[in-house]
Amino acid sequence: MMNFAITAQIKNIKVKYLLLLLFLTMLCMIILGLKLGFISLAWTEIVKILLIKAGILQATDISSDLVDVVWMLRMPRIILAACVGMGLTLSGIIMQAVVKNPLADPYILGVSSGASLGATCAIFLGLGAFLGAQAIGVCAFIGAFAISLLVTYIADNSRSKSASNLLLAGMAVSAICASLSSLIAFVGRNKEGMEAITYWLMGNVANAKLGNVLILAVVVVCLAGYFMTHTRILNLMLTGYDSAMTLGVDLKRYIRRYLLLNGLLVGFIVFNSGTIGFIGLLIPHFVRLIFGSNHKKLLPVAVAFGGLVTVVMDILSRTLINGIDIPLGVVFSLIGAPCFIYMMLKQNYRFGAK
Repeated sequence: MMNFAITAQIKNIKVKYLLLLLFLTMLCMIILGLKLGFISLAWTEIVKILLIKAGILQATDISSDLVDVVWMLRMPRIILAACVGMGLTLSGIIMQAVVKNPLADPYILGVSSGASLGATCAIFLGLGAFLGAQAIGVCAFIGAFAISLLVTYIADNSRSKSASNLLLAGMAVSAICASLSSLIAFVGRNKEGMEAITYWLMGNVANAKLGNVLILAVVVVCLAGYFMTHTRILNLMLTGYDSAMTLGVDLKRYIRRYLLLNGLLVGFIVFNSGTIGFIGLLIPHFVRLIFGSNHKKLLPVAVAFGGLVTVVMDILSRTLINGIDIPLGVVFSLIGAPCFIYMMLKQNYRFGAK
């Protein structure tokens, strides 16, 4: 009974106040993330470094190495974790609405397989070698976005326009990409390449670069703002094509646009962090349990909550085992999957419920 009472109280909080609370909590977690790690820093050192970078304080007794640890390593990493969480949660919400399936996630239509194929080509075939260290990420982005374009084309030109047909197209393309990736890796027989692609597929934010992260942040914010203006269309998608047509809305035009934007968003994410699962599946379900399926509330709250949870998971990945940086995707799966199972067993949950 107490759980239901707490849930009811949270549900009655106005969205703007809840968003403010979530973003303030996320800011606190970001600051905590700057402190914790293999090298633990004092709070005074964190404050001094931030003031130095803001131009308010001149460098005094703070080591330049500590400044680099906070500003060049931890700051980009923690911001990337927040952006990845918000972006994948946004993508998960969009895909669940487009295919009307509660099991949909950002990679449901083969985007992750396309990214994996791109990364495999970069590692084993040397594609994009002229890009240097960025080659794997760039090829993964190209692969993810190319698969989104291909799935959109197949869906547009097939006789059936149902959501199940879209899922089948994604599954087929995903199988092809996975087979090609396996074939290239098998023929390549490169131990170092196998280790690199395995590590990349685990999903990691440890190699974040501030310039790339800021570009991703702009993409996530812009697309979140865009979809906030489309919450009515997202709600209509849950009712189906026929119901939308009676209201004079052609969902096919919007679905095509949403798929392309999702491919762009996920492409930028895999470029920076590899493939990180479960965020886009778990977070929308959890928030939907409390606020229902009305995207006007669901979308902003879930996106903010996804960013917060991913920042916390990143902190855990650095601190669970002393001296070992566990890939973020591994930590999220280990913690997220049991939570998702518990949530499904204990709650009276139905996708699309009011």
